[in-house]
Amino acid sequence: MKLKKIIWFIIIPVLALAAVGYFWQKEKGAEKITLRTDKIDRGDVVVSISATGTLNADTTVTVGTQVSGTISKLYADFNSVVEKGQLLAQLDSTFLKAAVNQQRANLSRAKAQVNESQRNYDRTVKLADKSLVSQADLDAATADLESNKATLEQAQAALEQAEVNLRYATIKAPISGVIVSRNVDVGQTVAASLQAPTIFTIANDLKKMQVQASVGEADIGSVEPRQKVTFHVDAYPDKEFEGTVNQIRLAPITNSGVVTYNVIIDVNNPEQKLLPGMTATVTIEVARADNVLRVPLAALKFTPSKEILAAYKAADPAGPPPDSTKRSMRHMEGAMASPNAGNNMEGGNPEAWKGRGNRPKIWSLENGQLVSYPVKRGIQGTRYVEVSGPNLTEGMEIITGTNGGTSATTTGQTQRSPFMPQMPGGPPGRR
Repeated sequence: MKLKKIIWFIIIPVLALAAVGYFWQKEKGAEKITLRTDKIDRGDVVVSISATGTLNADTTVTVGTQVSGTISKLYADFNSVVEKGQLLAQLDSTFLKAAVNQQRANLSRAKAQVNESQRNYDRTVKLADKSLVSQADLDAATADLESNKATLEQAQAALEQAEVNLRYATIKAPISGVIVSRNVDVGQTVAASLQAPTIFTIANDLKKMQVQASVGEADIGSVEPRQKVTFHVDAYPDKEFEGTVNQIRLAPITNSGVVTYNVIIDVNNPEQKLLPGMTATVTIEVARADNVLRVPLAALKFTPSKEILAAYKAADPAGPPPDSTKRSMRHMEGAMASPNAGNNMEGGNPEAWKGRGNRPKIWSLENGQLVSYPVKRGIQGTRYVEVSGPNLTEGMEIITGTNGGTSATTTGQTQRSPFMPQMPGGPPGRR
């Protein structure tokens, strides 16, 4: 019993001192609370999506060879500008020419066999008309002639194939452009067995390029063709490049459970500063509002605590104080006369603002008193959000947060005493 009494004599003073210190610190902090303010201004609000991608030429063609052989000559190198049909490389054609000559000899022999069969057939027909040979001899002569004619056609086709292979030994540019890759050297043997080996890679025109950007599935629904795009590359960190969305490819790409889609962005590159393979940090503009009233995002997130409401004697949240009626009417007339009133959602129509108590609010300090203004939100960018309301004007000073104090002024949650009992599951409002 004595031990319990000693423990209680120790715990009770400690708890009392802690409680006094807590409330003293709370009052001290509340006295130091100051309001941070900003102003409603007029400007642009942009909603964008960020992604990364790789720069590539608009059209890229790989040049290979359909026949095997040894590279005897090269007529182009890296960065060479070539025209369509220009000679790029030459294979050693010794064996290919020999194959052509062999097929020509086979063709000549086939022609001689046809001629001989034709003479034999004509002679057999004459004898058959005089009943000097049997029908079987006539049929044999006919079959021999037809067989030799087929052999002649085969020899002709084999010769044409040999001549085509010989032409393939001379490699020409299929398109006009720039050589961005050369994969062989003189004396190297290329074998075209299962697939054509790549000799050159030609970019059609480096003045027109594409960015292949990977956009996540959560953002792809906002991307549409012809949207404006800006991007940066590491080679020119201070320069911003522009492009336009051309295509959203439907094939999904799954990597470690993350699904992305390729978005093709057309880019003009007149100075040819952009090179194939560069990594681009892309910003796709998905929505835009020009010359609208806007406020910082912090202004809509600000909710005064009970201490602030008491310190600044907040007015009725349903509307401005009575002494601001005339100013509110001027604000309404200005909003109705604004050239953007038609696009500013509800503009200055007071009937449209019935039930505005449930709308988002911004707060202003007028004559030392907090006043709330219900607003209608428009599009939201990274810094600003578009707003409209009958009492909002450009240059109006609004509250964006507080400095100092112990109350959670930006979340609307007042600080709880550590000695107050708490229900299971955590504080209210956070479940």
